[in-house]
Amino acid sequence: MESSHRLPLVAAYAVAMAYVEAAVVAYLREVYGIEDVLRDLPAAADHITLIEVGRETATLIMLLALGWLAGRCCQDRAGYCAFAFGLWDIAYYAWLELFLGWPRSLLDWDLLFLIPVPWWAPVLAPTLLAATICLCGAAAVLQVDRGTVWRLTAANVSVATAGLALVLYTFTADALWALPQGIDAVARVRPIHFRWPLFLLGFVMILWAGLRVTWPGRSRLLRI
Repeated sequence: MESSHRLPLVAAYAVAMAYVEAAVVAYLREVYGIEDVLRDLPAAADHITLIEVGRETATLIMLLALGWLAGRCCQDRAGYCAFAFGLWDIAYYAWLELFLGWPRSLLDWDLLFLIPVPWWAPVLAPTLLAATICLCGAAAVLQVDRGTVWRLTAANVSVATAGLALVLYTFTADALWALPQGIDAVARVRPIHFRWPLFLLGFVMILWAGLRVTWPGRSRLLRI
């Protein structure tokens, strides 16, 4: 079976996985009475927080395992993992909108992640990133079928790493600045404004590096 023929199966897995994730969040919001995540989120960690950290770790392991099992080489394994991660993130918000009528806007704030500190951003930011990751992952898989490989260079890796660091900083900056005051202070952090210029700079850097790697004209044909 060609690598691309597995994409629909991986997509089905990602969308189903997103359903489960969104269902858990819907239950948590009901348990804690959360209507507005900025206003109603508990200001202190509890035993549920530790379970959530474990669930997030398990989610990443599942996506990595999916990519490894679906692919045949490093390129399509990484591609499947990226494709599933991006689609899962987008489908997660689609399911939440269906379950809860949220997000009402792509500019609504969301708590994205808890490892190692809370990540905050408007929904639009992770959605843009997820769409890019998803498309790059699909391109990587399709190129395996065409007999091409990624053109990885030190410049591509450096730019992508720097861009990712900028993006992650925009998600975690408030929590990182509160970290010296202790874990309780980090848990109480609520964002006021998002660093859009910094995020967009990092996003463009990631996009540029991704295009350099996955664009067919920039790839090298495999010799068979």
